[in-house]
Amino acid sequence: MARVQVGVVGCGGIAGAHLRGWKAIHEKEPDLAEIVATCDAYRPAAERYADQVAEYQGSRPQVYGSVAEMLGAGLVRAADVCTPHYLHHRVALECIGAGVAVQVEKPSGLTVKATKRMIEAASKADVLLATAENVRRGPSQRTAWWLLNESHLLGRARGFFMQQVRYEPPAEPQKAPRWHWRADRTLSAGGWVVDSGAHYMDTIRYLYGDVHSVYGRVEQLRPHPMQKHGLRAFDEQEDYFTATINFESGAIGQWSRTSVFPGHDWVQCAIYADKGAIVDPSGDIFHGPHGKAEVRQPGEPTRSLQDLFPAFLETLNVEQRKRLFPYDFSDGFTLECYDFASAVATGRDVEVSAEVGLKAKAIAFAIYESAATGQAVTVDDVLTGKVEVYQRWLNEKWGI
Repeated sequence: MARVQVGVVGCGGIAGAHLRGWKAIHEKEPDLAEIVATCDAYRPAAERYADQVAEYQGSRPQVYGSVAEMLGAGLVRAADVCTPHYLHHRVALECIGAGVAVQVEKPSGLTVKATKRMIEAASKADVLLATAENVRRGPSQRTAWWLLNESHLLGRARGFFMQQVRYEPPAEPQKAPRWHWRADRTLSAGGWVVDSGAHYMDTIRYLYGDVHSVYGRVEQLRPHPMQKHGLRAFDEQEDYFTATINFESGAIGQWSRTSVFPGHDWVQCAIYADKGAIVDPSGDIFHGPHGKAEVRQPGEPTRSLQDLFPAFLETLNVEQRKRLFPYDFSDGFTLECYDFASAVATGRDVEVSAEVGLKAKAIAFAIYESAATGQAVTVDDVLTGKVEVYQRWLNEKWGI
């Protein structure tokens, strides 16, 4: 099995988590993959990343300032794309056109239409296209899936409440935060709902199955000033959202968050099934359930997902365990990178393909589309493009 030559495109924040994953893989299976290139329009970031790779890998990747330059060198067999959202589809299409396998950070394209274009190109070129989704791979998420879908310990899933209210007072003008690309919806496609929300939408599909329809409201209830190159700017992301999520199975979820309601902060993270609940004390409505989440059943002792994880492992055969937790990795970023590299090396499928990532992202965009139209919308209508009010301006802006 030939070693997979990887190019990391985008060497900013999230690329650091990927770096930790690639390092862990190298320590256990150095012949699986090698980072041979780093690429960033801000070349110093790519240089720093290459230095960090060299520290553990022994060999220093080549450094490039553009994707075209990297692809032209002919060194790369697979690309790990960690750029800002608006570049995801553009970089992916460029790599696919060169016959390079691609793993793209979530959301896998700026809009539904962008992701579909990526999928079509990958299919035509017979190139692997994966979504970098780390959350569902964690031990607690795997254990929750087992409890709801296989062990029958909790019975059939009925729904969830993931809700958070917190108050973040407005910053004084002289202390306004610095502008960043996520503040511009042209670059990010939105705020919580599609950013961290892409993770949770994948998680709920994994736990409950496909979503039929949603009703959502998304608002910015007060201005959020920022500083951009010494000038006044504003954060365009939402500070309030609420959504009712209806599953094909009949389960129903309530998902909401705000940061602008003063006087009483509160949070609840609870999953309900026929025979009990999973209650997560973390307060994280985007990345749970976490290991300390409690499995509660009437008349039964309370146990955590962490406590139940060994029982789940016992149900797996050697091949299943190797596929889900190779080398007993438990970090989601390590697992997503291993899954991608192994798929490139062997020709097998990845767990979270671009199609799977699209279905998760479409739920998030259905919430935005519902808010834009004032009506409940089906996920299928968003996937087919029948409903495209919120996304239309993004597609027009970027020529998608």
